[in-house]
Amino acid sequence: MEIAKTCAFEQTARRMKKIVVAYSGGLDTSVILNWLKETYGAEIIAFCADVGQAEELDGLEEKALKTGAEKCYVDDLQEEFARDFIFPMLQAGAIYEGQYFLGTSIARPLIAKRMVEIARAEGATAVAHGATGKGNDQVRFELTAAALAPEIEVIAPWRDARFREKFPGRSEMIAYAESHGVPVAASAKKPYSMDRNLLHISYEAGILEDPWYDAGDLKNRDYFTTLSVLPEDAPDQAEYVELEFERGNCISVNGENLNPLGVMNKLNKLGGKHGVGRVDMVENRFVGMKSRGVYETPGGAILHFAHRQMESLTMDREVMHLRDSLIPKYSTLVYNGFWFAPEREAIQALVTESQKNVSGTVRVKLYKGGIHGAGVKSPLSLYNPHIATMEADPTQAYNQDDATGFIRLNGLRLKVAAGVHRS
Repeated sequence: MEIAKTCAFEQTARRMKKIVVAYSGGLDTSVILNWLKETYGAEIIAFCADVGQAEELDGLEEKALKTGAEKCYVDDLQEEFARDFIFPMLQAGAIYEGQYFLGTSIARPLIAKRMVEIARAEGATAVAHGATGKGNDQVRFELTAAALAPEIEVIAPWRDARFREKFPGRSEMIAYAESHGVPVAASAKKPYSMDRNLLHISYEAGILEDPWYDAGDLKNRDYFTTLSVLPEDAPDQAEYVELEFERGNCISVNGENLNPLGVMNKLNKLGGKHGVGRVDMVENRFVGMKSRGVYETPGGAILHFAHRQMESLTMDREVMHLRDSLIPKYSTLVYNGFWFAPEREAIQALVTESQKNVSGTVRVKLYKGGIHGAGVKSPLSLYNPHIATMEADPTQAYNQDDATGFIRLNGLRLKVAAGVHRS
């Protein structure tokens, strides 16, 4: 059996001419890049998607070439990320398990999409990623590849016994990097791992594996405050922000017209200043285990809240309730990596239709980690103060006498059931 596996592996290796590798410049992906080149004897093309990692991308191309890549793509995908991924998801009101704004989840299909596009352009027969066999990202990368480029093979080193045997721990990876001239910083492991993009930054593992550990303690000011301050450190004065929406998308902040990327950048600064969008939760991973994560999503949290305020004024009740019934399903699809699945696209079509009248202005107040409604208006408002008033209705649109029959008919089945069960 082992001989057969080895032969199959060698045949695959001979077949590989080019491999596109998802590359971040860290220890793991640097070692993976070199290991793939050594193991498969293929030309390695490094790829890094700029989805808002900021200074993390400095010097990345030079580093990839020194590590052994023949070529390195560093593509700025921030505008596409905001326009085609973040904003459609926010229109759907997506939030996983009531708390998580899906920051990492929504970035992965875009990264994988671009990776397979590069593979096709370069004539590569495979793509590779550094996601572990215990996480969600492996699923997200590979489901996207399956949907968009089923002919391209996916290599997952962490699921390869040869790789795990060679690198059982960080010290072995550091030693390998040093012996192969791979330029990585061989420093002590951080007390957690991070993933940053335009929508959020996430922290997990290490000291966070104890769910009793308080990540919001003031002593952690230097640990979990990349995009936002702790609420205790936020200004003592509240700040008001006005957001204008058109067909469910925010198009202006405080009177300044902005594209989706501009909206995200602006709101991230405003929200971060006031410590909003901080989440600490234990979530259910798709692969079956529970995982504790700490998230900062300042701009996304403001948009999520303000968008709902706008919908409350302009969206038909039954359309809203129908869309809301699909939020758990939609959010789970995004979380699990099914962005390019037909069922997500079908729900998105319904969401797009539901947003056609979601236009107007929302005012919110930011204060000490909180987002509070402070006014909403729209030319398409379905709120009629003359009908809703507790005073006399000058339009006579609502006759209170009609409620008698309405209640009687709705109570009929309850009366029938009560009579049966009491007998």
